[in-house]
Amino acid sequence: MDVFINKVSKFLPNSPIGNDEMENVLGMINDKPSRARSIVLRQNGIKQRYYSLFPNQKINTKSTELKISHTNAELAAEAIQRLFDSNVKLENVQLLCCGTSAPDQFLPSHTSMVHGILKGHALEIVSPSGVCLSSAHAMKVAYMAIKSGESCCAVCSGSEMVSPGFHASKYEAECAKTEEIEGNPYIAFDKDFLRFMLSDGAGAALLENKKRGNISLKIEWIESVSYANKNETCMYLGGEKLPNGELKSWKVMRGQEWLDKSIFAIRQDFKLLGKEVIGCWIEHLTTSFKKHDIDTFESIDYFVPHFSSMFFGNKLKEEMKENGIEIPYEKWFFNLPEIGNVGSASIYIALEELFNSGKLIKGERIILAIPESGRFSYMTASLKVT
Repeated sequence: MDVFINKVSKFLPNSPIGNDEMENVLGMINDKPSRARSIVLRQNGIKQRYYSLFPNQKINTKSTELKISHTNAELAAEAIQRLFDSNVKLENVQLLCCGTSAPDQFLPSHTSMVHGILKGHALEIVSPSGVCLSSAHAMKVAYMAIKSGESCCAVCSGSEMVSPGFHASKYEAECAKTEEIEGNPYIAFDKDFLRFMLSDGAGAALLENKKRGNISLKIEWIESVSYANKNETCMYLGGEKLPNGELKSWKVMRGQEWLDKSIFAIRQDFKLLGKEVIGCWIEHLTTSFKKHDIDTFESIDYFVPHFSSMFFGNKLKEEMKENGIEIPYEKWFFNLPEIGNVGSASIYIALEELFNSGKLIKGERIILAIPESGRFSYMTASLKVT
């Protein structure tokens, strides 16, 4: 059974936020400008991003709650609603798969909450967990369901709403503790730098067993792999990384530790990231292309990679060339500087722009490439314009 992506949509909340406005939204920790901000922004190449979090909120851990325009589930639902028109309606969907790095709550599942917002009819749902690859896994589940004949119409999405987790108020207890012990009013760089890397938004795709409209994308293959067998945790939330590389769960900690160590703030081992993320990615790309007999990269018309920053995008380009996977840079398609790093939603948002650009010609091949630094997982997909 053939599988086609017949429509791709996105939703970005509120007005874009420029680099100089970021701390108006995220706040200044301990009322001090971040020491990491200028370094991170210089390397990531992002010029603007989108937030559900409203700006200029002065709160603390003992007072009012943060004000937001959309929950994570609402962002996903907004993107999904944009897939429907007079020809395709929610009632046609048999399977709903929604990926995210950080759902609004531990339980119920993210997809269950999205379905609740969409309402409509009873249908099958799947909620892949993970980081950036959660939405790619959502696409693969939808692809396999249609490929096997279990479904004829599926929707998959990726969404992120991380900005409230980066608000200065979330780090007050840790900063107070750090200043008390070390005389240092700043949080660690491995927490602070992520505050200027990630943003909010959602993307979605409609998959069916027959093509629809002037342009569709036939999914030729999707390959996925995890290298957690040889790598320790790199990106995490709800735990503390110990000196031996193991992850200590929030479940065994005292409640006060959650505050003192900002346990529910996203954190990344950036030294491990720099050491492993590109090498494992090259290994996966090499294996995937070899498996599907892609030995001439002239057959690739668009290479759509998701990378967290232009720094890693440039590193990927260099390593691909050195390893004989040289896809001409003019064939690369990404919108990181204008949209920001929207985690699991990024690949959908980039694909939406390309799909609706009017540039695609039937017969062209698009390669999607997505990494995940949680414990280093990757996915590559080949799409044919039909």
